[in-house]
Amino acid sequence: MRSETAGDVVRAKEMDETVSEFFRRTILKIPLTEMMTILKTWNFLSENQLQTVNFRQRKESLVQDLVLLCEENRASLNDAALLDIIYTQFHRHQKVWDVFQMSKGPGEDTDLFDMEQFKSSFKKILKRALKNVTVSFRDAEENAVWIRIAWGTQYGKPNQYKPAYVVYYSQTPYAFTSSSQLKSNLPLLGQTFETHNSTTPLQERSLGLDINMDSRIIHENKTEKERVQRVTQEIFGDYPQPRLEFAQYKLETKFKSDLNGGILAEREEPLRCLVKFSSPHLLEALKSLAPAGIADAPLSPLLTCIPNKGMNYFKIRDK
Repeated sequence: MRSETAGDVVRAKEMDETVSEFFRRTILKIPLTEMMTILKTWNFLSENQLQTVNFRQRKESLVQDLVLLCEENRASLNDAALLDIIYTQFHRHQKVWDVFQMSKGPGEDTDLFDMEQFKSSFKKILKRALKNVTVSFRDAEENAVWIRIAWGTQYGKPNQYKPAYVVYYSQTPYAFTSSSQLKSNLPLLGQTFETHNSTTPLQERSLGLDINMDSRIIHENKTEKERVQRVTQEIFGDYPQPRLEFAQYKLETKFKSDLNGGILAEREEPLRCLVKFSSPHLLEALKSLAPAGIADAPLSPLLTCIPNKGMNYFKIRDK
């Protein structure tokens, strides 16, 4: 029988500390008004354990007490991931979701769906393609399953604090994915779903890291994204922008409104204010606004005229 070495003890301790920190940061972001509801939904801590906790104390102390209870219950990384999924379910409206639609080939019928087999195969395929990845699942209503994926690299551990979330409705061609920090893994994720949707058994398919997005996977807002990219390129070009750190607008104009009356509408003197945009690289920042979904395309001519006019100081008056 193999004896435990000092190295084993150190590695186990480091793993415990990593999980504890994951729990601490996950619990810390839960609003106090939702804390009890989310913990009960998680159903990892018993009712008796929750009754021993003072939920009226300072949040930092409350988090520490809850982390200690998790440690007493020998909580695992997957337990922490499930808590994070539940928190995300409560706050799913704060995420940006992409919709993927997968289609069967001609003559391919809908397969009978086994959720447990799907989970097992999904995880195996991702781990086969990328060793350092953790995958967690939580069943939801309407035959949906939530999937949490913490991506690593070939040589780096998974980053538990920048995961991707997927909501997949079984026996349908739809999957909803949250925006992931690691965009390079999106084709791998899409190919995994395509593999599952194929008539070929999932566990018999293999994936490489140099795969491209399968043509049968359709991005729902692809047309709009292409329009935004085209408009942005027409305005700013496809070359690096000149470096500019600020642009300033001085406004001297009368108040205009579709509503009748009001103090400002009766004011004879023009409104005067100064607006300043600043950034280490302002033009590149403006160029990225619409593609990032922060602003509509095209941007206001007051912003896009900067390169053409060669100016960064403007005075706006009534004509």
